[in-house]
Amino acid sequence: MKKRVMIAAVAIAGCIGLAGCGAGTSGSTETTESKQSETTQEQASVIDYMVLVNKENPLPDKWEDEVSLTKYTNSLGDEVLTESRAYDAYLELKKDLEAEGIHVDLDSAYRSIEAQKEIVEDFTKKYGETYVQQYVAVPGYSEHHTGLALDLYLNVDGKDVYYNEDMVKYPEIWEKIHAKLAEHGFILRYLEGKESITGFNYEPWHIRYLDDPEVAKEITEKGITLEEYLGILPKTDVTPPKE
Repeated sequence: MKKRVMIAAVAIAGCIGLAGCGAGTSGSTETTESKQSETTQEQASVIDYMVLVNKENPLPDKWEDEVSLTKYTNSLGDEVLTESRAYDAYLELKKDLEAEGIHVDLDSAYRSIEAQKEIVEDFTKKYGETYVQQYVAVPGYSEHHTGLALDLYLNVDGKDVYYNEDMVKYPEIWEKIHAKLAEHGFILRYLEGKESITGFNYEPWHIRYLDDPEVAKEITEKGITLEEYLGILPKTDVTPPKE
């Protein structure tokens, strides 16, 4: 989806299970006290990091009550909420990429069901129903509800690049990013050519945290989707409509 429209919706997510829920600073996260860190780990332990949320599988009941989130302010000044372990892994990925001269930031991660409803309404008005069916999940069926799905954006030559139509102009950068995902427990979620399984078009910026680098490596090396790895294929035709 076109990035800058959906950022404001994240703010209404509130502080559900939030670690360090205070005012952030640009490009930084709040420092969490040791007691909060222990609570975060306890909360994170109840999360199923292999959970499948897609067009046919809704967010599990009580997930939003149990997920532990970390609040972050990106380079654009937008607040982003991310599942806490996924955020820690993202920081390691970011550091690894920067060592190769590649700079990324978080555009979006956790979105509440209420926020998703607003996005659907907004995008339907702006871009029409066909676009929404291609790129925007039905509220309750968005992987972003988990806090484990992260949308990245690029910084190229000191300039933030966050609109989808601009980001796709850098396939060589995305290729290098994708090569680093698995070792940090991430996979590329919406693969090119797998639209009939994922229900969404290829999105080089949308990554998913699994909390298991070995599983992430297996999925990546086989070139399969999370649905295929779990053996949970769609029961109906979920292929997004053509433009």
